[in-house]
Amino acid sequence: MSVRKPAVLKKSRLTAAMLAAILMPAAASVLAQETDEGTSQSSSTEATNLGKVVVTGSLIPQTELETFVPVTIITAEDIRSRGFNTISEVLQKSTFATGAVQGAQTSASFTQGAETVSLFGLPPGYVKYLIDGRPMSNYPALYNGSDTFNNISGIPIGLVDRIEILPGGQSSLYGSDAIAGVINVVLKKQMEGVEFSLRGGAYSEGGGTSTRFTVASGFSSDDGRFNALGGLQYEERDPIWAYQRDLTRQFNQNGTNANGTPSRPLASRDILVVSPFTSYNFLDPNNCANVSNLFGGTMELQERPGFGDGLYCGSMYTPGYRTLLNEKKAFQAYGHATFDINDDVQLYGDVLYSKEKVKYHVGSNFTWWGTSGTWGYYYDPNLDDLLNLQRAFAPEEMGPGGFNNTMSTDDSEAIRVNFGVTGSIGANWDYDVGVVHAEYKLDSTSWVRYRDLIDQYFIDTVLGPQQGLDPYYGAYPVFTPDYAAFYQPISPEDFQSFSGFATTHSKTKDSMIRAQITSASLFTLPGGDAGLAVVGEFGKQEWRYNPDPGFLDGSIWGQTDVSGGGDRDRYAVTSELRLPVWDPLTVTVAGRFDSFKASGRTIEKPTYSVGLEFRPLETLLLRGKYGTAFRAPTLSDLYQGYSGFFTSATDYYQCAQAGFLPEDIDNCPSTISPQQIFGSQAGDLGLKPINADVWSAGFVWAPIDRMSLTVDYHNWDITDEVATLSIDGLTLQEYRCRTGIDDITSPTCVQALEFVMRNELGDIEEVYTPKVNIARQELEAVTASFNYGFDIGRFGDLDFRSSYTRKLRHKQQLNPDDPVNDLLDDPFYSRDPKQKADAALTWRIGNFATTAYANWRGPTANNKAWISAAGYDAPFARKLGSTTLYNFSVSYTPLPGLDLSVLVNNAFNTMPPLDNTYTGSSGAPYSSTNFDVYGRSFYLEMRYAFGRSE
Repeated sequence: MSVRKPAVLKKSRLTAAMLAAILMPAAASVLAQETDEGTSQSSSTEATNLGKVVVTGSLIPQTELETFVPVTIITAEDIRSRGFNTISEVLQKSTFATGAVQGAQTSASFTQGAETVSLFGLPPGYVKYLIDGRPMSNYPALYNGSDTFNNISGIPIGLVDRIEILPGGQSSLYGSDAIAGVINVVLKKQMEGVEFSLRGGAYSEGGGTSTRFTVASGFSSDDGRFNALGGLQYEERDPIWAYQRDLTRQFNQNGTNANGTPSRPLASRDILVVSPFTSYNFLDPNNCANVSNLFGGTMELQERPGFGDGLYCGSMYTPGYRTLLNEKKAFQAYGHATFDINDDVQLYGDVLYSKEKVKYHVGSNFTWWGTSGTWGYYYDPNLDDLLNLQRAFAPEEMGPGGFNNTMSTDDSEAIRVNFGVTGSIGANWDYDVGVVHAEYKLDSTSWVRYRDLIDQYFIDTVLGPQQGLDPYYGAYPVFTPDYAAFYQPISPEDFQSFSGFATTHSKTKDSMIRAQITSASLFTLPGGDAGLAVVGEFGKQEWRYNPDPGFLDGSIWGQTDVSGGGDRDRYAVTSELRLPVWDPLTVTVAGRFDSFKASGRTIEKPTYSVGLEFRPLETLLLRGKYGTAFRAPTLSDLYQGYSGFFTSATDYYQCAQAGFLPEDIDNCPSTISPQQIFGSQAGDLGLKPINADVWSAGFVWAPIDRMSLTVDYHNWDITDEVATLSIDGLTLQEYRCRTGIDDITSPTCVQALEFVMRNELGDIEEVYTPKVNIARQELEAVTASFNYGFDIGRFGDLDFRSSYTRKLRHKQQLNPDDPVNDLLDDPFYSRDPKQKADAALTWRIGNFATTAYANWRGPTANNKAWISAAGYDAPFARKLGSTTLYNFSVSYTPLPGLDLSVLVNNAFNTMPPLDNTYTGSSGAPYSSTNFDVYGRSFYLEMRYAFGRSE
């Protein structure tokens, strides 16, 4: 029960229409739940007894569902009827999520096993995630190896009551990270009896078979003083391998060269001998016959014209040996309880526990060995040449199970505990004092090659003993290899002798004591009662990242990892004052002061906001907000140690010198590019907070019951952003500087030439990608929604809901004296769509309900426009057409409490838009951070509420 008696809502057409638009879909749920205030959801369009509630974006309970900030609510019924399977899918389908993110399709990324979202194309770490209004703990691993973010895969979707999305900067209430917006996941709080659901499905193209079971039970004591709810969810999902999809099972069959001519598929260079002077050297007397059984019998003699003799052993089908969707086993347990000591004091507590095992494979491109990793080159006196050997490992060499034997595994365990006391003081004051503790542990285990063992294996079987140093440079070892032995299969026993697994342990902790005092009736103004909320917080944060020592000391071949750790204390004071100055006008002001103390340094930041609500008509709300937002340097920003990693880099400058521009980079000789290089990065205790000025303005129009239209404009001006420079971005920038495309004396060019380090031969040797405060980012966007429901008599009821986002402007300036980069219209900097929209139409009649859901994504740049310095002005560069995915669901209630559903997602099996400007060397000719190739999926679901009779 609620400690405070709810106030009666002043009825208006705007409020009634908005209430109906928000609650109607949830009301149709067969398993209708109680709201947090204890009022059961109703399908009535009347809104006469809605109590004061706390909405995301305000700390003060109020009777208005729409305020000066736009909040999008996605109910549990929305999630079910639209076919969403995970919290990440719900959020990534949101029209606010216009930014590309790394995930399961991003092979060898640092967080391939995690799930996240980007709002409006801003970094994932700019989103503040809450569970029941309290912050989530951060994921221990770092996004892109550098940035702190939240993994949202561990929230049990079957136990979610609703998700609230609040776009725009909200630091004046929620503190650091709330620059792009706030996402609040509200879990179920009340339930009578036992409910369970069983859901299973698969993809028509293969892979991804999944099963999910959820059970929950709630009860109350006879006197109503004690209420509790508990729930469990278990899920299993098979992976999707690239070989299960036509677009990714082999190298691009429909590619084109820079001049627009067809580009033949180019097989991977799986067994290769290459020289920096004479390029390819084919030295197999058996013409690949001894290895023809590898990669499913697809290994054969291949040729790349123009590269020495051009011959090597390779397969057209190696791109298929990576996962596109992670294998997953997940278990979550959730509990919530309240106990009323008396009418004015209530104890509450919540616990959420999650345990996940995620498995994935980085692919054949990252499962190999070469002499370059240890020696750079070796000298063969018989050939009088410097050479490198390159050897990929095939599934047949890994033993029964093939690539399944070398999958990476992320084992995570997270717990979040929240408990406290809430109540009333006198007639006008409420208080809430609580403690939140969140802890996230992650063990990431990956397949590795042990340097000494794998080098010795190839010395024993191929290279032979070292015979001194080369006669020309006196730097490279001399070997006289047995090349026939190099073109031989490796036995599973030998493969296991030089490989194994290594584990990185990481964790985060976040503890907070929070106290809030609130008055919804502080004093009376002409427009109603003023409200005040004051919040104090004190907490401690910790981050530790401890890789296997082999990643750092070089004993693991070809792989490194980040490292670091630290902790800090923090406190914050927040206040919000709501002033209904007269009946049509309400002003809300909020202010917050945050302080972080780490390593003897204190970072402090005040933020504020002013919001206006003006209701000139009963059916019209005009609203606006101006404020500031910030993001404090994260613990990884501060404490990430100097970390190195091996990777390959495209040498755009040397390729251009040889006549191969970025758009023709695939034809650049392998003696020039790509090169294996050493990358390095580190944190910086001197980093400043990221700052932002944010404002929004819009309106809500609700002319009749169950109809509403909202339109809002959003503006961000972000400065002092912390970013890790990308290797490809730096090498491409260096090319632009050295060739005069950009001013070589500009700060960006000076920085690029400093961070891209070349040896005396002119080859890239190391690229340093530090964390820096860059200058400025400006973003403008407009969001809109339209909801309409109407009764069609004996033909049932229709409910339509839609939303739309369009980015109007997105600029970035890396350094104060640099030109401004256009992230919206220059594809070199971003391939994100400008526009995104969705719509859902639900029809209910008798015991049936059906929903059609469409998700539309606007045009995006093709690959030619993305890689070319000329952008859309380059030949054959253009925008790819928009795409629309359709989901359909049908549910039937044969018995009270029993609901049966059939769901089809991506019903027309829509794949990414055709982009023939990828060359024949691409194994994934589409933008994998914007699209997927999963295709059509089918699901059956049964939900049953024991004891429900009506």
